[in-house]
Amino acid sequence: MTSTTAESAAVAEIPTNKQPRDWRKTGIIVAFCAIPLTLLIVFTYLPFASMVGYSFFKMKYIGPREWVGLENYIDVFTRPDTLSSLKLSLYYMAGALIQVAIALYLSTILAFKVRCGGAFKAIYFFPYLINGIAVGFIFKFFYTRGYVFDTVLQWCGFQLDSLPYWLKDQSINNWSLVGASIWRYLGQNVILFIGAMMSIDKSLYEAAEIDGANKFQQFRHIILPGIKTILVLNIILSITGSLSAFEGPYVITTGANGTATYFVRMDRLAHVNQKVGLASAMAIVLLIIILICAMLQQLFFNYVFKDADDGVAKAKKRARKIERQRRKIAAKSAPIFRNGPNTSRESKAKVVAR
Repeated sequence: MTSTTAESAAVAEIPTNKQPRDWRKTGIIVAFCAIPLTLLIVFTYLPFASMVGYSFFKMKYIGPREWVGLENYIDVFTRPDTLSSLKLSLYYMAGALIQVAIALYLSTILAFKVRCGGAFKAIYFFPYLINGIAVGFIFKFFYTRGYVFDTVLQWCGFQLDSLPYWLKDQSINNWSLVGASIWRYLGQNVILFIGAMMSIDKSLYEAAEIDGANKFQQFRHIILPGIKTILVLNIILSITGSLSAFEGPYVITTGANGTATYFVRMDRLAHVNQKVGLASAMAIVLLIIILICAMLQQLFFNYVFKDADDGVAKAKKRARKIERQRRKIAAKSAPIFRNGPNTSRESKAKVVAR
């Protein structure tokens, strides 16, 4: 009885909100949440659910449907054309890693005070602002036989007859398209890396220099852990984007000569061959591959950067220690005259002697 009475008394002492609920604010919050959610459901999730249903049928855009079950998914992994187009993603994955490496190098230089640094940032970022179709036309003429790229190489001493056909030779045409992709998306990575690097505390570099760390050690133990989030995000976006490369191969070569990527092949099957069910199955398979790649990359970087936070914490602790030492030195060396203007010459001499 005593414990029950004590519990009831404790519950009675809990203050309650006696103010009436503002239903107007609640209605505004619900309205602002309902509109974007409705748009997201109607234009994203419902079409995606329909596409999942289409993947189990043999169908065209117009006409009867035939239930085939998992046959479309089996065709994705057994048809030679879909498998070869999926393998082309390896070229773009390699290009994505090269792109991130170059962006890291350039952003490390431009993140600090460099003459005409703003101009270089604008130059690197400008290609990202150009429409993908326009970039395709630019590189279509750039790689055409006897045009810009061949002319520049001839100026360097190469003979035109010894140069390959950049868009026809199947041993090099996919690397040519990867180069166009790197040129377009490099600036985006550079700007993101620079923004992340500029947010790192400058005192960490000073502490590292006092401890005798060289530039590479500063980059490894300060810059990389400091931009870990942006680095992981950029690599994930670059590699998952390489799986869905479309604009460059579609505009520059229209998928000819073995350059048809997975998206180009999917577009051709859906819109030219009218195999909507197979194309829908390809889209679902691609989504699953992207999710698996993103998960594996996240696990990989969690393992790589598992000790990064400890290193940054040690560097910050060292920087705070150096700052405290500086303040002590400044306090000791500053002439403080406690007695104001009537301070004697003898006391002033003692302060100066300190």
